[in-house]
Amino acid sequence: MQEEIVYFLDLFGTVIFAITGAVKGVRLRLDLFGVMVYAVTVGCAGGMMRDCLIGQTPVAAFTDSSYIIVSALTGLVVFFSARKFVGRWRVVLFCDAIGLGVFTAIGAEKAALAGLGAVGQLLSGLIGAVGGGVLRDVFSKEIPAVLKSDFYATASIIGGLLYIILEHFPAVDSSLNFFISAFSVMIIRIYAIQHNLKLPVARMVGDD
Repeated sequence: MQEEIVYFLDLFGTVIFAITGAVKGVRLRLDLFGVMVYAVTVGCAGGMMRDCLIGQTPVAAFTDSSYIIVSALTGLVVFFSARKFVGRWRVVLFCDAIGLGVFTAIGAEKAALAGLGAVGQLLSGLIGAVGGGVLRDVFSKEIPAVLKSDFYATASIIGGLLYIILEHFPAVDSSLNFFISAFSVMIIRIYAIQHNLKLPVARMVGDD
């Protein structure tokens, strides 16, 4: 039952991430193919990079075509109904928080099952959660948003650390650990959105 729930949440997160990628493509006035590429990139690339780095190949997106299909279809839908999604961007951000939490927990869990240590689990969760967005920004010739004070990657790191800590508590099994970590990331991210929480920005001498 847990595997089915996690799989559903994984697909849900993929769709939400794909929406953010497709909306970015629409804002850049890309053509249909470009919007779909952005959707698939943000929806799947983070998980693909994560799987490659922890040695789980072929990657999940290749062994289960649902990930790429739903991402491409999401890009198609957003392209033809862009105004509805762009106009509800804040709602998309809140849904994106769920995807961030799920992908963080999935990455940490996969790394743990692969026998990786704390650093490997932390980075696996982080890369799976933010990798697609980083590629999206690189494609757009922008500094990745996660490096510009947005409290996004930080929420993922906190969730990954929580997952690692809870591993050492016998009373917390892997299923409970997964949901606690994912939920924590989601709550932290939503709190950051509501309160415009950001990290300090680097300043030079003479900056106001």
